[in-house]
Amino acid sequence: MRIGILSLQGAVAPHQRSLAAVGVEGILVRTAAELDACDGLIVPGGESSTMLNLIHHYGLWEPLDAFAATRSVWGVCAGSILMAKTVEHPRQESFGWIPVGIRRNAYGRQNESFIVTETFTLPDGAAYAQECVFIRAPMVTMWDEAVTVLGSHGSHPIALVHDRHLLTTFHPELSPQTALHELFVSLCRGAASGKAAAQG
Repeated sequence: MRIGILSLQGAVAPHQRSLAAVGVEGILVRTAAELDACDGLIVPGGESSTMLNLIHHYGLWEPLDAFAATRSVWGVCAGSILMAKTVEHPRQESFGWIPVGIRRNAYGRQNESFIVTETFTLPDGAAYAQECVFIRAPMVTMWDEAVTVLGSHGSHPIALVHDRHLLTTFHPELSPQTALHELFVSLCRGAASGKAAAQG
């Protein structure tokens, strides 16, 4: 199992450490060829508009879109903005891989970052306490009923699954828990099995 981390900009190394902690290799992805060698992809936190510009600059829009059609993607903070169906504050282009609406910088500026602990429920029904690090975080303002909410802060989801994809508006890689990295690996395995069955 090889999980890619889009490495154009943002918090890359912490995801490598979290993946290593669950026994999975984290591969730095900057090209379409590197992307194609992966079983799943993490689009990390950073600055979404900068990341978007770099995706277009390096010709990665179409390869990323094709990748997400058959394999799992996890959008973290800025990455969640790129995965959303609609983006506001201000409006911004996005892939639309998950049927949610997102508001950028909804919790304030960098110096208004905060940490809370919320109770999450994994798809298998297991509940646990997740430390949530919010840094210039976006907010999910609209979500389709087909989306599975894993955890919320107040009345807004902060972690959710749709089909084979995962979205978190906070930074799990900056917390000691690895449950969400383990969940993403399982989503990647499921997507890989489905792809192999379709090809077979």
